[in-house]
Amino acid sequence: MNRILIVNVNWIGDTLFSTPFIRAVRDAYPDSYIACLLHPRTKEMLELNPCLNELIIYDEEGVHRSLFGKLKLIVSLKQKKFDVAFLLHRSFTKALIIFLAGIKERIGYPTKRRGMLLTKMVEAPAEELHKVEYFLDIARASGITPKNKSYEFFINDSHKNFIADLLRGSGVSEKDTVVVLCPGGNWDPKRWPKENFARLADSLSKNSGARIVISGAKKDLKLAEEIKGMMKTEPVITAGKTTLKELAALLARSSLVIANDTGPMHLAVAMKAKTIALFGPTSPAVTGPYGAGPYKIVSKNDSCDIPCYDMTCTDNRCMQKIKVEDVLKEAAEMLEVK
Repeated sequence: MNRILIVNVNWIGDTLFSTPFIRAVRDAYPDSYIACLLHPRTKEMLELNPCLNELIIYDEEGVHRSLFGKLKLIVSLKQKKFDVAFLLHRSFTKALIIFLAGIKERIGYPTKRRGMLLTKMVEAPAEELHKVEYFLDIARASGITPKNKSYEFFINDSHKNFIADLLRGSGVSEKDTVVVLCPGGNWDPKRWPKENFARLADSLSKNSGARIVISGAKKDLKLAEEIKGMMKTEPVITAGKTTLKELAALLARSSLVIANDTGPMHLAVAMKAKTIALFGPTSPAVTGPYGAGPYKIVSKNDSCDIPCYDMTCTDNRCMQKIKVEDVLKEAAEMLEVK
């Protein structure tokens, strides 16, 4: 295989889960030209990845939305003369584009009735797997043996320098113990109560002298301010102030990250930061941290079916059962506080 195309998925978290697959392909074909077809919103997840030679944007809501736009993409892919395409994405449309681009070998799961467009169909797993394994099974079906199942994310010195300056401007020195809290979540039932984060932060500050940083996206700023209002100590709020790369640099700089089942939690694991992941309605086996790394999972759910996607749930007992003391115990071990 001289020229390889990886057709990636559309979501940020799943794109991170695809990085062990990308590395496995690179390990198997060290001298090949490897490109990745991806959605614009996931580009930052794979920028600077040394396993890839090229990122090709498929903007299906923008320039490639029309038939003409798709034809332009097909012509462009045809001109690149790829020998094989691995389809991590499940869509019929993407498989059809790859077929029409004349890529001779097309490998993936026969989802969306697209088996006729594939030259090699990968047998679907009998039970739900972690996404890392789901993608790696495509590699295994192609004779590739993964050497490492840890996902990864890449930053450069400019991202590290930005975080150093941001923390310094908030009175945090290079020698300070930094604990980063990620209290957000894309839906409320996954969130540990904000008052618990506040109590946890104050205890960590008192017991370990840690500087507390509350991070997240711009949409998490209100939550961060509410937690700050419940605290006795003064945290640093970086929510809404960082790009994904800069957030990754912050997590890499931290002494410990404590997060719900969210993208930042996985980003912390990718950066090999010490991480405590708090799980309630979601399944650690399917969406938990994966691969090697200094992380721990705290889950106390023993009364509900997992995963649970009941958006009408109001008691949130699966997250309520995780006590501040449970997290403090794990944090003390990871911070090596005596």
